[in-house]
Amino acid sequence: MTKINENYLKLKGSYLFAEVARRAEVSAAQHPDRELIRLGIGDVTKPLAPAVVSALHSAVDEMGKAETFRGYGPYEGYAFLRDLICEHDYQSRHIPVEADEIFVSDGAKSDCGNIGDILGTDNVVAVCDPVYPVYVDTNVMAGRAGDMDENGQWGQLIYMPCLKENNFTPLIPPKCADIIYLCFPNNPTGAIATKKELTAWVEYAKKNDSLILYDSAYEAFITDPDIPRSIFEIPGARECAIEFRSFSKTAGFTGLRCAYTIIPKDLKRGGASLHDLWFRRQSTKYNGVPYIVQRAAAAVYSKEGGAQIQDTISYYHNNAKIIREGLQKAGLSVSGGINAPYIWLETPDGINSWEFFDLLMERAGVVTTPGAGFGPSGEGYIRLTAFGETSAAQRAVERISKAF
Repeated sequence: MTKINENYLKLKGSYLFAEVARRAEVSAAQHPDRELIRLGIGDVTKPLAPAVVSALHSAVDEMGKAETFRGYGPYEGYAFLRDLICEHDYQSRHIPVEADEIFVSDGAKSDCGNIGDILGTDNVVAVCDPVYPVYVDTNVMAGRAGDMDENGQWGQLIYMPCLKENNFTPLIPPKCADIIYLCFPNNPTGAIATKKELTAWVEYAKKNDSLILYDSAYEAFITDPDIPRSIFEIPGARECAIEFRSFSKTAGFTGLRCAYTIIPKDLKRGGASLHDLWFRRQSTKYNGVPYIVQRAAAAVYSKEGGAQIQDTISYYHNNAKIIREGLQKAGLSVSGGINAPYIWLETPDGINSWEFFDLLMERAGVVTTPGAGFGPSGEGYIRLTAFGETSAAQRAVERISKAF
């Protein structure tokens, strides 16, 4: 008889953002004449930069000619893109990363989940709380999480509460974790990590022979020059960290799909090279990002593309400022939204997250994301995204201010 992976049965029936979308559609159907402003799921709204579109067109034309047609590409990505990533994102900032340590993929979400394929199921995993659900759910699927208790926590995970009292940044756990997920700028809270804080994590990981999985998908939104953009800015990180990055929010590739992961060649565990294990995993289970998409990603690093994309990031930064300052003016408690595209709002009067989510849709016609969906410590908060249109952000603030 065929057997299933019973760990999947431990998961809730719906992924967080699928449930947000479902409830939003119900609300839209109940109020067909009302505009529903969506500040929940962190999808971008600005179109691709003209330089990216031009590169796509050129690459499509290449694929239509015998002399420039390409079939299967390198599993780790084309050299032209890996070289540009290395030059612009790392070496220009004096960050020690080499081009052959870069693996191009279809998304940081995919890599954050798939990285567990090369790691043992008996590893002890530490996660921030609240946390991006993929880190938790994929470890549940793999059998590393145990069972959920009455408080909504998984018995075998180490939870690192990120609370207002500690500026929504995790404290180093008192017991040893084999795998540590960190995300800065943080999703969902918008918190950042200083060089001092990241140095402490690297020292902890080296002392305990732990592995840091560092999600840096939102690094392009950092404006403070003193805040690290990469874990590899910290001495010793090459011996204990893997970094994930994405073009999704940086360049609007949520529908185009392109990202990359950095695994240093000198990073080893159990006597094996994690770089080599990941290559083996990717070459077996994955055929790479399409050529035309990688050419589009390469255009991000052109002079024109860089300027156009920075304009878009500035646009979203302004949205975050509008939301953050508008809600503060309305007397609500908010954080994030400065070096990050997410605003973390404390619900008023002790209302729980899902109740406040429903109230915002009912009273203001604004979709957010309930903090409780990111973990127990997210209860009492909601997340708002700055990736909408500026006029929509302004209207959302006005409606919320009037409603509460």
